[in-house]
Amino acid sequence: MYWEKDIETMDRDKLEAHQLARLKETLGNASKSPYYAKVFKDQGLDIQQINALEDVERLPLTTKDDLRQQWPYGFLACSKDEIVRMHSSSGTTGRAIVVFHTANDVDQWTNLVARSMYMTGMRKSDVFQNMMTYGLFTGGLGFHYGAEKLGALVIPASAGNSKRQIQLMMDFDTTYIHIIPSYALHLSAVFEEMKVDPRKDTKLKGAFVGAEPHSEKMRKIIEDFYGFKAYNSYGLSEMCGPGVAFECPHQTGMHVWEDNFLMEVIDPVSLKRVPDGEEGELVMTTLLRDGMPILRYRTRDLTRIIPGSCECGRTHRRIERIKGRSDDMIIIKGVNIFPVQIEKRLMDIPGVGTNYLIILEREGLNDTMLVKVEVQKDFFAGDLKQLENLRHRIVEELRSDILITPKVDLVGPDSLEKSEGKAVRVIDNRKD
Repeated sequence: MYWEKDIETMDRDKLEAHQLARLKETLGNASKSPYYAKVFKDQGLDIQQINALEDVERLPLTTKDDLRQQWPYGFLACSKDEIVRMHSSSGTTGRAIVVFHTANDVDQWTNLVARSMYMTGMRKSDVFQNMMTYGLFTGGLGFHYGAEKLGALVIPASAGNSKRQIQLMMDFDTTYIHIIPSYALHLSAVFEEMKVDPRKDTKLKGAFVGAEPHSEKMRKIIEDFYGFKAYNSYGLSEMCGPGVAFECPHQTGMHVWEDNFLMEVIDPVSLKRVPDGEEGELVMTTLLRDGMPILRYRTRDLTRIIPGSCECGRTHRRIERIKGRSDDMIIIKGVNIFPVQIEKRLMDIPGVGTNYLIILEREGLNDTMLVKVEVQKDFFAGDLKQLENLRHRIVEELRSDILITPKVDLVGPDSLEKSEGKAVRVIDNRKD
């Protein structure tokens, strides 16, 4: 049940003392980097005065822009001779950021992923098919190394080539997969096309999903189709990659591995910490990284710390599934909207398919929202009145939730472009 029982079930007081000791070590290490050395000096910050976990709020927040501006080695806290690995973000919102790892950093990260997979029930006897991109993206190699440390047989399938993915599952008795949620839905259509039933024709019993926000309803659709449990995972390149937080079998939030990370949830406007249970922006500090420690990193991911203990017995606190990113929020007619809000509503409506696209336009001085929604095959073949009733229901359901009235176009199944990487949910054609 436990990969490292002493750590996973550590008494909270002992765990927090452990965090504080590691925080002090991290501050000393961070002060060796050009960036933090300058910040500490400019702000007159004496790191020796950080003597409690609450004192972390005295430290400066670190942003993605800070990482970009220090390209490439400004955050490095050791000699380049000690670095064995570099990973990078996608760079889709600007210049990519890079993160460096020592051999020890890679070992610690690998152990966190192995701990996470073991927690869900994966064992040495399992066959793990990794359907994530390999390379600068952390997801592929992070899970690969973790599964190998656990002792499982690893199939480094990478992304794409859907029919081959399914054939690999059948030929080699794959039991666990790592997959993006939107691609899992796309792959379900390929299973049907090949007339393969994953429940009967494969030995799949679990999936690790992440890399993009998705609703609980979408998770349920995936689980119902494949007949396995789909475990939410959370990670980001700036911390290490996958293995920052993971669901246990109870699936009541993701346990953050607090022996390696110090977490806060702050109000993204006031930047003040919010109480447990209240939604805000996740802020993370590395506690066990030699090459490139990062302090109070603004992830921009919106979540909340779930109060109370978990039935699994682990004492590491849980966060709720990521609602979205504060910088991915859509603002239209003064209303703040997250794509996952729309997804959640759509997935509750009978007849709706598994893909959708939000298109924002500006007509004169007015912003408009068009939601293209795939309709299930049998439903789409119905009469026009049935389709119009469905379209009207979608408009009303969305309006009641997001407080504006979108335009809705119903399209046939599999007609919207599919992505084998992170799904594109919003196209913003507005000109500032």
